[in-house]
Amino acid sequence: MTTVHHDALRAVNGVLLPGFTGTDAPGWLLAACEEGLAGVVYFAYNTPDVATTARLSAHLHEVSPDLLITIDEEGGDVSRLEAVTGSSIPGAAALGAVDDEDLTERVALALGRLLAATGVDLDLAPVLDVNSRTENPVVGVRAFGATPGLVSRHGAAFVQGLHRAGVGACGKHFPGHGATDVDSHLSLPVVDDPLATIRERDLPPFVRAFEPDVDIDSIMTAHLLVPAIGPRPVSLEPAAAVLARELGFEGPIITDALDMGAVTGGDGIGEVAVQAIEGGADLLCLGTTVGRDDEALFRQAQAALLAAVEDGRVTIERLRASAARTARTVRRVRERQASAGTTCGPAEATAALEALAAVGQEAAERAVRVHGPATHLDPAGPAPDVVDLRQRFDHAAGRTAQHVQTALVAAFPDTTLHSFSDPAGWEGVLATISATTERPLVVVTREPVPGSREAGMLDALRAARPGLVAIHTGFPDAVPAWFGDRTTVVVACGTGRANARAAVGQLTALTSEVTR
Repeated sequence: MTTVHHDALRAVNGVLLPGFTGTDAPGWLLAACEEGLAGVVYFAYNTPDVATTARLSAHLHEVSPDLLITIDEEGGDVSRLEAVTGSSIPGAAALGAVDDEDLTERVALALGRLLAATGVDLDLAPVLDVNSRTENPVVGVRAFGATPGLVSRHGAAFVQGLHRAGVGACGKHFPGHGATDVDSHLSLPVVDDPLATIRERDLPPFVRAFEPDVDIDSIMTAHLLVPAIGPRPVSLEPAAAVLARELGFEGPIITDALDMGAVTGGDGIGEVAVQAIEGGADLLCLGTTVGRDDEALFRQAQAALLAAVEDGRVTIERLRASAARTARTVRRVRERQASAGTTCGPAEATAALEALAAVGQEAAERAVRVHGPATHLDPAGPAPDVVDLRQRFDHAAGRTAQHVQTALVAAFPDTTLHSFSDPAGWEGVLATISATTERPLVVVTREPVPGSREAGMLDALRAARPGLVAIHTGFPDAVPAWFGDRTTVVVACGTGRANARAAVGQLTALTSEVTR
């Protein structure tokens, strides 16, 4: 290998943030670590339990002490460290509903201590999107709320909590993904609003995060088209990076996963990776999927960038400038880790997880509330029928969580769970529920938007069983408009394990106070 090619390879590796499958680092990844790889991003495939994660991180940091280990750990609906069991903490919407900044910081501090104990350097959180569109399919309960002031305050508190624990933070999805009605995992959303609107509605949480007392470490750009900013998707758009710098941000700009449907075409991610660098990105998140060749995805991006250097589209100096931003971030994180006295290890991670559960349950119980008529399920009475009305697969969470059903079965062992996958389908479920009146009926909802299939099924069940109870796992602000005042709705503010337990606990309480 010539010196020039070796330099180019190290420079290219210095902007790549690949994922991989499994709990042991594959050979190609370890070789890349020795050749200047910037970092890795963990997914649930890597983190079956916190002890395994800690051992994996320790190995990677032994091979490459400056490797930036990142993870999507928002809490609530989006958890990688607790993907199997469900998160011990509620997500951002619950924290915004409580609106106690001290609580938000304490939750983030406990989460940060778990991340540090598992060897994670940078959390790809918090979500700083202002969920201004209630039917948003990809943000929803991942946001602290629907107003820039609320999101700004709690986003700042979350970052400060992570920093106290010695962990870096990444604000996403710049310049704001909250006004969309399209999931960027599938296709490209368009936010066709004037820049003045975006500055007033979407940018304040990021501006607050850039201020010196918060000093967020990185931002993640969104895969959405904002014509007021430029003609390309934000994650590939030079004007978007310029805007972030003009607002005072100096750290690394990370792309959302480049394998998402919003930006990746039939030719793979190679050209997209080059365009992201041309657009001002510093770290390219490559993503991963079970059953796919992770190394091939990495090699596509690597080869395309090497070719771009050879062709003069991208210079080695440009790549090194991005690597320098990442290196400064790693140094900052290492300094925080030393100050916080963090230690990565299985025992430390297990203890941190127990501490996280305590503050998480407090937050979830404070967040859950009841809308509509007061009611409760008597633990000594008949077990309920349960129908899950949720229609949309949650691409950010990676699965459709069943934590509400699990909590109901724990409270009522004889609970009957009705499934649309039965041969009779929805019509059969409706007929069964209509004929069964001696058992309470609980439905699980997420987006009963008027005119949607979920709303139609909810209306049919309410007509058949007017006294049903809904456990709503979607965005809480939409409850009055979507349900009216006649139905009892337990507002869980998410579908994570902590949310579900708190919601079922509220439902089964012998007394119930209604909060509208």
